[in-house]
Amino acid sequence: MGQCRRCFHLSAEEFCEICRNEERRNGQICVVADSRDLLAMERSREFHGHYHVLGGLISPMDGIGPELLQIQPLVERVDREGIIEVILALTPSVEGDTTSLYLARLLKPFTSVTRIAYGLPVGGELEYADEVTLARAFEGRRRME
Repeated sequence: MGQCRRCFHLSAEEFCEICRNEERRNGQICVVADSRDLLAMERSREFHGHYHVLGGLISPMDGIGPELLQIQPLVERVDREGIIEVILALTPSVEGDTTSLYLARLLKPFTSVTRIAYGLPVGGELEYADEVTLARAFEGRRRME
């Protein structure tokens, strides 16, 4: 099994099933750390655009810098494909936040950059939530219609 030449998702063919699907919305790329995250996003059936798999997260403590990830191909895709929005769907961790900040600074001159909201799981109890999770739940709030 190899990688898709366009998005770096696992694929037995040159381009993965998602990249070959002409019904997917063009103009949006959802950036994930690895193929497991892509599959999790697909299970939600909420996103109908394309993906880009970084192959990890920036982690200086582990010797992983931006040059070891699929960041340059992402920048080239944004330019080449006329992407109007890049959605960052990276883990809410130090490494995920570092990678998100790096990508946002790199891509903001060329396109809109957003990040998925993080918050409380369905059925979660407020009293057991940590401060960061509660803060992110507030940040990601939406108007009730």
